[in-house]
Amino acid sequence: MAVVLIILATGAASVFFLGDAHRVPSGASLEAPSLRHPLGTDDLGIDIGAQLCRGALVSVLVGLGSAGLAGVGGSVLGVLAGYSGGAVDRLVTGLCDVMTAIPQLPLMIVLGAFLGPSTQNVILVVGFLSWVGPARIARAKTLSMRREKFIVAAASYGASFFHIARKHLLPALLPLVAASCLRIVGHAVSAEAGLTFLGLGDPTSKSWGMLLNRSMSFSAIYFTDFWKWWVLPPLMALAMLVVSVAFIARDLEKLVNRKL
Repeated sequence: MAVVLIILATGAASVFFLGDAHRVPSGASLEAPSLRHPLGTDDLGIDIGAQLCRGALVSVLVGLGSAGLAGVGGSVLGVLAGYSGGAVDRLVTGLCDVMTAIPQLPLMIVLGAFLGPSTQNVILVVGFLSWVGPARIARAKTLSMRREKFIVAAASYGASFFHIARKHLLPALLPLVAASCLRIVGHAVSAEAGLTFLGLGDPTSKSWGMLLNRSMSFSAIYFTDFWKWWVLPPLMALAMLVVSVAFIARDLEKLVNRKL
């Protein structure tokens, strides 16, 4: 939690305190770390620390956006399949099996190239490929709840599916889906960095993947000391965020399962 809060704070700092420092040159090209530039500058003289802070904001937005899209879409499909049964259940289950069987990385690259390089498209692609987990969780929980007496009683009094889902099913599903969505956040952050590193992200954004893309495309990066302050900071920030979110999701799942 401490690591995640620090990353959130750096993202907020890029908006409220750093201004345009992430895109405006403020020093000489490829300056080593100093008091003025704690993480040095890139080949254009732009402060890498400011770019790292802006990249934290982009990564958090992509993670939360993709997780929200996958969680809402997957939960709705899972509840609909579990409550309706029959052909609807078979259709949603079949879609889940197809999405699980398809290799995600090649499909993600194809969709990213087809839709065009932008942060919004990355959110759509990752969200579209990540709804299977929440859908299966929602379906399994709905199957176990739809025979409960209060659900049967509500249906016998004429309650519609939307009323039952809003009042009874979705509140019970929220903790389970939240734990699943946290794992999607980590996956989305990694996917955004990977797509951007391959050149399929927004070229104008200062995400961590774009930082890595620009640093790795610099000629002779490993024959100088530039990689120490240009490659390592975004790589370490990305790894720390993904690992921290994974640990939080694991502990949240344990807490939810114990309460259930």
